[in-house]
Amino acid sequence: MRFFLKVLFTMLLAYPAVSLGYGTDSLLTALKTEISKKNIYEGKKQTRILSLKQQQHATSRLDYAKQYDLCIKLYDEYKSYQYDSAYVYVNKLKELSVSMNDMSRSYYSQIKLGFILLSSGMFKETFDSMSKVNPKVLNDSMKVEYYFIMYRCNSDLAKYNNDKYSSPGYIKTSNAYIDSAIGLTKKGSTEWMHYTGLKDAQIGNEPTGNDELSKILKSGRPISMHLRAMINCSLAITYLNSNRKEEALPLLIQSAIADVKSSTKETVALFTLAEQLYKTGNIKDAYAFIQLAKSDADFYGARQRKIQIGAILPLVAAEELNHSENEKHTILMYLLAITALASLVILFLVMIYKQLGKLKHKEHIIEEQNIQLKDINHKLGEDAHIKEEYIGQFFKIISGYILKLEKLKMSVDTKLSIKKYDDIRLIVNNINIKKEREALYYSFDHIFLKIFPNFIPVFNSQFEEKDQVWPHEHEVLNTDLRIFALIRMGINDNETIAKILEYSVNTIYVYKMRIKAKAKNPDRFEQCIMNIKAVAAVE
Repeated sequence: MRFFLKVLFTMLLAYPAVSLGYGTDSLLTALKTEISKKNIYEGKKQTRILSLKQQQHATSRLDYAKQYDLCIKLYDEYKSYQYDSAYVYVNKLKELSVSMNDMSRSYYSQIKLGFILLSSGMFKETFDSMSKVNPKVLNDSMKVEYYFIMYRCNSDLAKYNNDKYSSPGYIKTSNAYIDSAIGLTKKGSTEWMHYTGLKDAQIGNEPTGNDELSKILKSGRPISMHLRAMINCSLAITYLNSNRKEEALPLLIQSAIADVKSSTKETVALFTLAEQLYKTGNIKDAYAFIQLAKSDADFYGARQRKIQIGAILPLVAAEELNHSENEKHTILMYLLAITALASLVILFLVMIYKQLGKLKHKEHIIEEQNIQLKDINHKLGEDAHIKEEYIGQFFKIISGYILKLEKLKMSVDTKLSIKKYDDIRLIVNNINIKKEREALYYSFDHIFLKIFPNFIPVFNSQFEEKDQVWPHEHEVLNTDLRIFALIRMGINDNETIAKILEYSVNTIYVYKMRIKAKAKNPDRFEQCIMNIKAVAAVE
C-alpha cells in the first residue's frame, strides 16, 4: 500500500496541475534531474576544496604570495556556496596582505569581504567594508570588481527599498558605478557586454540590454556556469518586469540548472521560479523548489534571501496543504474501492495460504524423509564400496595363503616320506609371522587410503601443527592412524581393535585417549573422523 501511494504521489508531482507548455515541462524535468544529482556536483566541489586545502597545507606559511593565491581560490569556491567559510578565507587574505605589506591586496581583500556581505544581505556592513577601499591603489581588474560590487550594492538596495524617495538615488549611484566598470573593460568582451546589458536593463532600455545579455549566451563563448546562471536570471527578471512570463520561465529554469551544476547556494533563480510557478498554479513544483531555495539560503547564510523566501513560503505551503488534502480525498476514494476488492482477494489468499501451509507441512515431511533416505543411501553405498574393496582383497590374500599351505603340505609330506624330520622343523621355523602380519597391515593400509585418500590430511587438520601425526617415510599408516582408520571402518570396539593390531585392550584405550586429548575439539573428534568421505561412494 505504501508503495502504491508513493508511486501515485510521484506521478502527481511529475505532472503539474497547470500545463506550462511542452518546452517548459521538459526544462522542469531537466531541472529535477539535475537536482537529483546535486550531491554529485557538491561532491566535486568538496573534492576541489579539499585539494586546495591540501596544497595550502603543503605550502610554506612564509610563502605569502602562493598562500594568498590559494586563499583566493578557496574563497572563490566558497563565496557563493557558504558564507561562514568564505568569511574565514577573507580574514586570511587580510592577514596575508598585511604580512606582505601590500595595500592593493589588502583593499582587494576588503572587496572580497564586500561581495559576501552583500550576498548575505548585509547592506550596511557592505558599505562599511567598501568604504575602506581606496580604488586609486587598485589595478584595473580590481577596480572593475570594486565598481561592480558597488553597483550591485546600490542597485539591490534600491530594489529592496522599492520606494520613490530613496530608490532613485541608489539607482543613480549604481549607474555611475557600472559606467566606471564598463569604462575599464574592453568593448565587445564578455564583461563589457554583461555590464552594458545590466545597465541598459536598469535604465529602462530593455531591448538593448536584453540583446547584449542574449549575445553572450548565443555567442558560444566559454563562460562559467555561475555567469550563465546570472545572465539567464537577469534576462528572466527583465522579462517578468515587462509581463512576459512565458519567455521568463524557461530562462529561470536554465538559470536554476546552472546554479545546481555550479553548486551555488546564494541564488535568486530557484526562489523566483518557485514564486512564478505558484502564480501559475503549479503548486507541487513551487513548494518543492521553494523548500530547496530555503535550504540553500540556510546553508549559505543569506539573510535577505531568507526574508524574501519567508514572505512567500507560508502562502505556497498553505496552497500545497490544500492541494495535498484534495489529493488525499481523491486517493481515499480510490483506496476505499481498492480496499473492498482487496478484502475479497485477502479472503481467497487466506484460504490459499491455509492450503499451502498444509501442503508445505507435507512437503517438509517428505523432504526430511528424502534427506534421511539420501543419507542412508550414501552410507549404504559407502559400506558397499568398502566391503567390495576389502572382500576382493580378502579373497586375494586367502587365495595366497591357500597356495602357501598347499606348497607347505606338499613339502612336509615329501619330507615325512623320506623321514627328514629336521628339514620339517627348518620349514616351520622359516614361517615369519611378523612379516605376514606386516604384509596384512600393508594391504589394509593401501586399501583404506584408496577408499579414503584424504584421511591423513583431514585427520591432522583436527590438531595443532606440533601435535599432528604423519607416517614415516617407510610407513603407509602408523599405529595411531591405523586405530582411527579401523574406527572409520566402523570397528569401534577396543577389544576387536586390540586383536587386529595385536595389542592389549588397555594399550588401545590409552592410544585413543592420548590422541583425542591433543585434538582441537576432543568432544567432536571421533565424529569428525566418521564424517570423512569415501571416494567413489554412491551418492
